[in-house]
Amino acid sequence: MRQMSSDTLRKKSLLLLFPALAAVWLCVYTVTATRAQQPQQDEDDEVVRVESDLVVLNVTVTDKQGQFVGKLPRSEFKVFEDGREQPINTFLLEETPFAAAILIDTSGSMDGRMTLARAAAIRFLDGLREDDVAAVYNFDSKVEQVQDFSHGRDLPPTTYGLKARGMTALNDAVARAAADLSKRPEKRRAIVVISDGADTHSRISQDKALDHALAAGATIYAVDMAGNETPVASRVASASALKNFAAKSGGRYVPTPGGQALSDAFEAIVAELSNQYTIGYRPTNRARDGRWRSIELKLARTELEARTRKGYKAPKS
Repeated sequence: MRQMSSDTLRKKSLLLLFPALAAVWLCVYTVTATRAQQPQQDEDDEVVRVESDLVVLNVTVTDKQGQFVGKLPRSEFKVFEDGREQPINTFLLEETPFAAAILIDTSGSMDGRMTLARAAAIRFLDGLREDDVAAVYNFDSKVEQVQDFSHGRDLPPTTYGLKARGMTALNDAVARAAADLSKRPEKRRAIVVISDGADTHSRISQDKALDHALAAGATIYAVDMAGNETPVASRVASASALKNFAAKSGGRYVPTPGGQALSDAFEAIVAELSNQYTIGYRPTNRARDGRWRSIELKLARTELEARTRKGYKAPKS
C-alpha cells in the first residue's frame, strides 16, 4: 500500500479538526451569551423576590364609640413582627376599590335559611361602590363559583336555584376564594362568609385555609347564620370556627343576624372596607423558613383601636 504524502495527511487532519473547532466555538458562544443574559435574569428574579416579601396590612381604626377614624398620619402607626419594630415602606389612607369574594353556604343544614342567605348576599352587593368588584361562590360538599369578579350588583340567576344539600366544605371555600383574590390587582381584599356551621367535609384544615387567606392579604368577615333551632353544640362549633377566621385575619364576626340587624351588619362591613389604611413593610427577618410570624400594630393615640391580621406564615424556600 502506498504511503500518504505529508501534505495529504495535513489536509486530512485539518478537515477532521474543523468540526471539533466548530463545536468548541459554539460552546464558548453559548456560555458567553448566557452569561451576558444572566445579570438581567438575576435582576428580574430579585425584583420578583423582593416584591413577594412585602407584607400588606389592611388596618381598621376606630374610636371608643366604634366610629371609623381617618386621616391619621403615618407617624401614628408602628408595626411589630415577633416583637421587633418594622420599617413601614408603603402607607395609603385614601379610599380605594376593593375586591370581595362572597361565600354562600348551601350545605344541608342551611335548609330553610337559603332565602335569608341570598338576602344577605344581595344586601352586601347593594352597598358596594362603583369601582368595587365582587365574585360569588356557593359551597356544600364542593365549591363552585357562580359569578366571577364583576361590578354587577345583582346575584346571578343560578343562585336562586341553589338547594341546600351535602356537607360543609368551608375551609376549601375560603382557600379557593383566597387563591382567586390573590390574582386581583386590588390591594384591599375581603372574603365574606355566609354560613351556619363549622367545616365537615374539606380536604384542608382551618389553619391551612387561614394561611391561604393571609397570604392573599384577605380580611375575612363571617356572618353566622345558625338559628335557635340549630343544636347548641353545632352553634358553638359554628361560632368558634367563624370567630377564628375573622379574628386572625383582622375581620369581623357577625352573630346570627336578622331583619334590620343584617342590613346594618353589611353596611358596616362595606364602610369598614372603604375606610381602611393600607400599610406595607418588608420584614427585617429574611429567613424563608415557613414559620408563623406574629404581627402587632400600635397607635400613638392609645384611646384608638387598630384592627388588622394577627400574623402570617413566612414563605419557605
